[in-house]
Order: sequence, then C-alpha cells, then structure tokens
Amino acid sequence: MKFPIDRFQSLKTPFYYYDLDLLTRTIDVAMDQAADPRYHIHYAVKANANPLVLAPIRDAGWGADCVSGNEVEAAVVNGFAPDSIVFAGVGKTDDEINYALGVGIGCFNVESLPELEVISQLATARGVTAKVAIRVNPDIDAHTHHYITTGLNENKFGIDLRHLDDVVDTALRLPGIKLVGLHFHIGSQLLDMEPYRLLCLKINELQAHFAEKGIQFPSINVGGGLGIDYDNPDANPIADFKSYFDVFRNNLHLGKNQQLHFELGRSIVAQCGSLISRVVYVKQGVEKQFAIIDAGMSDLLRPALYGAHHKIENITSADAAEEVYDVVGPICESSDVFGKDEKLPGLHRGDLVALRSAGAYGETMASRYNLRPIPASVGI
Repeated sequence: MKFPIDRFQSLKTPFYYYDLDLLTRTIDVAMDQAADPRYHIHYAVKANANPLVLAPIRDAGWGADCVSGNEVEAAVVNGFAPDSIVFAGVGKTDDEINYALGVGIGCFNVESLPELEVISQLATARGVTAKVAIRVNPDIDAHTHHYITTGLNENKFGIDLRHLDDVVDTALRLPGIKLVGLHFHIGSQLLDMEPYRLLCLKINELQAHFAEKGIQFPSINVGGGLGIDYDNPDANPIADFKSYFDVFRNNLHLGKNQQLHFELGRSIVAQCGSLISRVVYVKQGVEKQFAIIDAGMSDLLRPALYGAHHKIENITSADAAEEVYDVVGPICESSDVFGKDEKLPGLHRGDLVALRSAGAYGETMASRYNLRPIPASVGI
C-alpha cells in the first residue's frame, strides 16, 4: 500500500487511514464471486461503521448485518434499505427491538426462546409481523481464537441443536412472528474452508430433517467470518472470496427458490484500513529498545485483547538500516504492546508508522480509556 506521506505530515496522529480504492476493488471481487441471484451479502457493521466505509458498501446494493440497535440506526441513517437489514445479538433490548420493528428491518436473527417470545409480544402490540430466522448453534469448531469462536455448544450464541425443534415449533405458532429461515455463524478470521464445508453438511442435514416434518425455510443465512492475511497485506490485499463462495456453491443444497445470505465484515474492510501513528520516543532499555508511539490500545484494541498482530511499517524512512524494537503505546497498561522484537527500518522521534490491516475492529472498538480522544479518520 502506498501512503500519501506528504498529506499525513500535517495531520494530528493517531488517525485511521482508509484506502477507498482498495475497498471498492474488494467489494467488486466479492460481488463477482457471489454472482448468483440467490446470494445476498449483508455487510457486518460491527467491523467498521465509519460513514466513509459504509458509503461504497451501501452503493453496491448490499444489506447490513447489525448486532445492536445503534448499528441498525447507523445502517438506516447511512442509507441502507431497512428491509435489507438483519439484526442479531443475544441481548436485544425492548427499545432496540421496537426501533427495528418501527423501521421495518428485513429479519431478526433470534438467539433464544425468551427473545422470540419478547419479539412476538412487541410485534403484536404494534400490530406488525416480525420476520425471524432462528440462529442455530451447529457445534462446529472453527479452529480460531476462543474469543471469536461462536459455533460451539458451550458458546452463548444461538439455539442448541437439541432444542431446535421446540423453538421452530414455537416460532411457527407465536402471533406476530413469521419464521423465514435458519441463521448460522461459526466464528471469525477463518482461513481454512473445512469448517464451512462441515457447516454446509450440517445445514443439509437439518433441512432434510425439517422437510420430513413439512417445514421449509425460504432463506438460509450462513454468517461470515472469512479471514484475511494480517502478515502479508500487500501480497494478499483481497481475501479469498472464490474459495469461500465455492464452498457453499459446491456443498450446500439449496431449494429451487431458496435464498442464501452472507454476513461479511473483516474480509471486506480490514485491508483497506491502517492506523497511522507517530513515534514519540525511542527508549533504550537494558536488553530491549522500545519505540513508544502515540497510538495505544484505546485506538487499536486487538493486540491487547486477542494477542493479535498487525504488520508494523516505518513509512517515513522505509530504507533505513533495520533495528529491533518493542513497539508500544502510551497507555498505563503492560498489555499496551503492538509488537515485540519487531525488525523495522531505524525509527526516530517524529517518524510515522502504519499499523496495517486495521480497517476491521480497529476504529469501531476504540475507546476513551485514559481519557484519550477517539482517533480521527481520513479516506482517500
């Protein structure tokens, strides 16, 4: 990725930089690989809700996948068609449900029997019918970080397979409810396609089971979770959408008029975003050298939360002789570390560094810890 260094020099750091051309190319590739009239992509707003990012996704005609009432509102405010919005989450409040009912969203992805009953009550009180999909916990190990695995039976998400028949039967008889599908999401940052193949087999099995009972679902939602290359973002700036969509094309048995929904987030926006920071001090320790930058875990939480690693680049002096640094932030926490033993072109006070692949779960997870400001954003 080429950075407009001259423009960056005058900007207050840290800030998020979005390469909107790369975002557009990523959207185009995903759309090309999902070129089937039965396929519908909903962008996972939790990955990045910046209007700069939402605009080209909206303009592509995609829907929105939301996990809070505020995300639903952000999608509506930023021009997403309400009937293209799906709303998941284990703890939807009455206010959030009522707002979503009021704007006429396309579907609630229901995660528990009590939630289903509350949606029925609230929809009936408003004199409307809520379209719902039952989120199923398929007990498939996505082999990813335990914080972002969502499809095992010990996770809080979805309906356990042992309870699914009862919940489906309840949904079919409750007033104010129209059951339109089944929803799945097994995890995030998946690079191995095998868990998706296993998901397809499980969905085929479930659909056959319900068909024997005379129950068919107009739509299936397989969630998202496709990963990206954090280590080599320039070599692989666009996720492997072909392999991803081919898994479902080749293994999932859809009915003639059945619709298939996807919820992609990280794979769409991660690579287009970088957190730009400035070196405040270079500190010589006893055995280590520290590059202390003005970005911290309040700006990019993933390394502290998940132990995740983002490629770090010296974008001021890319040709300088390499030195080894622990790259750390200013937050008063020992976990405020972006990388240890990083080999980088020699850093000096005032140099700009880029933390790459930060377009997903970067800005959207930023906080005001230590009363630091939320970082600004620039899109070019």
